[in-house]
Amino acid sequence: MNQELDPRYGSLIFDNIPHGIFTVDAHRRITSFNRAAEEITGWTSEEAVGRKCDSIFNSNHCAGRCFLFNSIEQGEPHRDCEVLIVKRDGTEIPVAVSTASLKNRHSQIVGGIEMFRDLTEVNILRQELEGSYRIGDIVSKSAAMKGVRELLPLVARSDSTVLIEGEPGTGKELVARAIHNMGPRRDRPFIGVNCGAIPDTLVESELFGHLRGAFTDAKKDKPGRFAAAQGGTLLLDEVGDISAAVQVKLLRVLQEREYVPLGSSEPIKADVRILAATNRDLSHEAMNGRFRQDLYFRLNVVRIVLPPLRSRWEDIPLLVPHFIERFNTLQGRRIGGISERAMTTLSGHPFPGNVRELENAIEHAFVVCTGDTIRRENLPPHIRGEAAVPLTAPRETERSPLDAAEAATIRDALKRHRNNRTETARTLGVSRNTLWRKMKKYGIT
Repeated sequence: MNQELDPRYGSLIFDNIPHGIFTVDAHRRITSFNRAAEEITGWTSEEAVGRKCDSIFNSNHCAGRCFLFNSIEQGEPHRDCEVLIVKRDGTEIPVAVSTASLKNRHSQIVGGIEMFRDLTEVNILRQELEGSYRIGDIVSKSAAMKGVRELLPLVARSDSTVLIEGEPGTGKELVARAIHNMGPRRDRPFIGVNCGAIPDTLVESELFGHLRGAFTDAKKDKPGRFAAAQGGTLLLDEVGDISAAVQVKLLRVLQEREYVPLGSSEPIKADVRILAATNRDLSHEAMNGRFRQDLYFRLNVVRIVLPPLRSRWEDIPLLVPHFIERFNTLQGRRIGGISERAMTTLSGHPFPGNVRELENAIEHAFVVCTGDTIRRENLPPHIRGEAAVPLTAPRETERSPLDAAEAATIRDALKRHRNNRTETARTLGVSRNTLWRKMKKYGIT
């Protein structure tokens, strides 16, 4: 036998539910406002009833994509959407809102209902939890990164040379910056130099500096990166790409703690901590004679190997909100989060470009996202599996015979020298810069 609920009980339940609830009519004027809504917003029921909901429940969605308005107009419910509201005293707090339409006995929409809960304490706990997994800009809870997380504070305290190895995009520079920022040199300069991006003829001048007249274009004295990093930290990124001649001079700096600028005979003391990074296995390179063994051992006082993202997939749910927070700050946006479907798509992608590819995917989403939540359709097409990114060179038949022959020659030389660009360029009789340009032209990776 069905019995209708006593109206007195309905009112009692309405006021004792721990979540804020208010209802509105078809014109979005508040018709009821429970006790929890009063406590969360600071407005009383007497003040709220009869007023437009956006004047009381002032959220960052009221002027744009209003969930309650959408429920009333389209009949579409929303659940646990994170928004920010401004309380009566002017403070801003995060809440999760759920909305639905209200219908009369004839199934006509006559208004709407919104339920919300305060996320302030949840966010504090979330931040504390994320903080326990964060060192500087490095965010991880994976077992694969546990050794790195434990080693960083110990390494930072010392002044020893550190060799950081890992695939491109794994965060080698972030690790280097974390070591610097946690160490005694944190108030001194952190200077990074990409050794692989500097032509062989300029590497020595770039690192050690030169005096006026040291070579044809040396119009004035120029200090190098060692001088700029004096007292601080110097990161030698892609150190495996430097030539044999520069390797000898770098070895002297590590042994003697001094360097000589081009065109000078007077050594300069180098009070610099050296960190080196590479995407190669330098022990293998040294064993096969492509990198000086004595320099390798000088660099490899402490070795940190960063695992690829595919080995730490459980970090993706931590990294995504980290990047959302970062791009919100950089771009002045208020994107609140990411949909479950989009997160599932990201978690299923192999990420050959590692953490950098994930960061780029979130930045792409920020560019195309017009709402407050990143959805699957906002992710790059290749991550959605809807379009493949061309990772190989165009077919040889699409090139002239001369270009095809040159591309084939470069590939053969790279294969013989195990992708060592310095040795390949020397064999082909071109500079590393020229080799790099041709590789880019022909799509050789």
